[in-house]
Amino acid sequence: MLIAIPSCLPGGLDANMGMHFGHCEIYTLVEVEDGAVKEVRTLEPIPHHHGGCMAPVQYLANAGVKVLLAGGMGMRPLMGFQQVGVEVFFAGNFPTVGASVQAFIEGRLQPFTLEFTCGGGHH
Repeated sequence: MLIAIPSCLPGGLDANMGMHFGHCEIYTLVEVEDGAVKEVRTLEPIPHHHGGCMAPVQYLANAGVKVLLAGGMGMRPLMGFQQVGVEVFFAGNFPTVGASVQAFIEGRLQPFTLEFTCGGGHH
């Protein structure tokens, strides 16, 4: 299963979480198989233009992402992820990518719901 995590540069398991999906510096992609991390790589984000918050959603879905761990995002991309079949989990309580991935593997993350969304994504 391919997981995407908005991250601070340089990305990877030791990187800090990029706390807003649409404005992260890089995505860390983590392949998890049988409850263990099998591969870690990064993916450059695409430009986030006004009104274009669905472009990153489709970009990640096209890259094979099945799960997104995020600290924040707007309602529109959350609904977009649901439409393209990418599950989103709230990981805003974890400082690093590795900690959020481990929490996901252990089943300690809750689904990202509307209560976690923000209004405009400008942080």
